[in-house]
Amino acid sequence: MGNQVEKLTHLSYKEVPTADPTGVDRDDGPRIGVSYIFSNDDEDAEQPPPQPQPPPGPDGGGSSPDPSQPYDPRLHEVECAVFYRDQCIYQKSLAPGSAALSTYTPENLLNRCQPGDLVEFVSQAQYPHWAVYVGDFQVVHLHRLQVSSSFLTDASRGRRGRVVNELYRYRPLSPGAVVRNALAHVGARERELSWRNSESFAAWCRYGKREFKIGGELRIGKQPYRLQIQLSAQRSHTLEFQSLEDLIMEKRRNDQLGRAAVLQELAMHLHPAEPEEGDRDAAAAAARTTPPPERPPARGRDDGEDPGAVVH
Repeated sequence: MGNQVEKLTHLSYKEVPTADPTGVDRDDGPRIGVSYIFSNDDEDAEQPPPQPQPPPGPDGGGSSPDPSQPYDPRLHEVECAVFYRDQCIYQKSLAPGSAALSTYTPENLLNRCQPGDLVEFVSQAQYPHWAVYVGDFQVVHLHRLQVSSSFLTDASRGRRGRVVNELYRYRPLSPGAVVRNALAHVGARERELSWRNSESFAAWCRYGKREFKIGGELRIGKQPYRLQIQLSAQRSHTLEFQSLEDLIMEKRRNDQLGRAAVLQELAMHLHPAEPEEGDRDAAAAAARTTPPPERPPARGRDDGEDPGAVVH
């Protein structure tokens, strides 16, 4: 082979051109999103960041978390919506009464599942894991680069879960077709796979849309997909993408980082720290004593740079 392309991803929002850095969306020109190429965010391929150790208990040992403690999405998840052009195709609301707020132990979740349902297992600082319920206590899911059939309780790996049929707003296939799609790919692995993560596989089974597959869309032209991240009740921030595949990668990254880390990262990007008083004085003194540099000639769009190019 010729040139080898390494895994590409971004480290923080500071390094990613997005919408207007002030957080105000405008329509005065193209905005640049993120493109993940030759990367994989399988939840088993990347270890979650180390968690702080719990305080010692009365006997001097660490206290273990209670597995029956309810998981609160409002503390850990990012409220967001996905748009294709002007059409909302996905929405996760954490408003009171939202279905996304209710999670269940694997045993209780079984009582709520019907064949063809999409199931999401969630836990703090981990990628969410998606699966298709196919009946008889079984799910089909993409796990460790292989499509497997497992008991729902085993696939959960101790995490709480919920039915997420309503997150994507595409028209679903019939329950029988969803189950057939899932079962037809059991045993597929590595190079045979057409999906980068469990969410893309499960969503493809339910909706049958090629946009969920690897390379299902050409990354050319403008970015038709928008990920709108809700910062507060009145403020949001928008990222743009050339494909749904790339957008799902970013959305899952946010889920793994957690709400607090994502909001902190965006705050640093949208409101960079002001320079210290001494730095401002030094800069002002330099401006008074140093002549301004000569302005280079303006360049047109025929200089080989594409202002709408995707930053990898």
